[in-house]
Amino acid sequence: MNERGVVVVIGAGGIGQAIARRQGTGRTVLLADRNDKTLATAAETLESAGHVVQTRPVDVSLHESVHALAEAAAALGEVVNVVHTAGVSPVQASAAAVLAVDLVGTALVLEEFGRVIAPGGAGLVVSSMAGHMLPPLEPAQDEALARTPADELRQLPFLSEEAVSNSGAAYGIAKRANQLRVQAAAVEWGDRGARVNSISPGIVITPLALEEMSGPGAAGYQAMIERCAAGRAGTTDEIATAAALLLGPDGAFITGSDLLIDGGVIAAIRAGRIQLSIRT
Repeated sequence: MNERGVVVVIGAGGIGQAIARRQGTGRTVLLADRNDKTLATAAETLESAGHVVQTRPVDVSLHESVHALAEAAAALGEVVNVVHTAGVSPVQASAAAVLAVDLVGTALVLEEFGRVIAPGGAGLVVSSMAGHMLPPLEPAQDEALARTPADELRQLPFLSEEAVSNSGAAYGIAKRANQLRVQAAAVEWGDRGARVNSISPGIVITPLALEEMSGPGAAGYQAMIERCAAGRAGTTDEIATAAALLLGPDGAFITGSDLLIDGGVIAAIRAGRIQLSIRT
């Protein structure tokens, strides 16, 4: 694998930038986002720190857009890392939009980049602790979320508009699906000699998180921060440190796994110290 490999980072927000800084040294960073302004600002920040950056717009909810991004990445060189951080917040988006971006978009990224990832490369999907908050699904539903082709996911009956009544429920299901699809994709990525994992962050301070924490759910966010074992929110640098393990040689025996990085929120929920209500 040549020194100047390609690191693809999909989603130019705080977590995406932090991981790009950590993984991009000596490589070409292909940064992709739907928002042109966010993309340009993030690229300028990375370039000013000495990184070599290429940019490309992408809408992860559209198969042709993700396919074009994968082709562009492969044309730049060996794709050694793929980091998928793009997503929409249930506070800001409808249930349909959450499923299109967070569910189908992740599935498309895993399918398309599974065809171009270099041998010895590694991928990472940024999921969420929300995927650990749902009650258990039926085994057949888990199987469908894990293995249904991306273009057919929205036709699953239990993902219909009637079945998923609000964006919070859609977000939880999408993030559970992220974890399941990564586990399933690890088999096919392994056939190429590559690995793929997911991480499930808790409350991490980014501009988006701050906006959510000042909204209707502010009290719930504050309770999670105060009552979790860490007693604080996380930082993007902490997420990037965990990502470096999973994307690098020290994580060579880790694939198909999900790493929960939430400061102990899920543990506190299961211990009854944090009361959580999931509406479906």
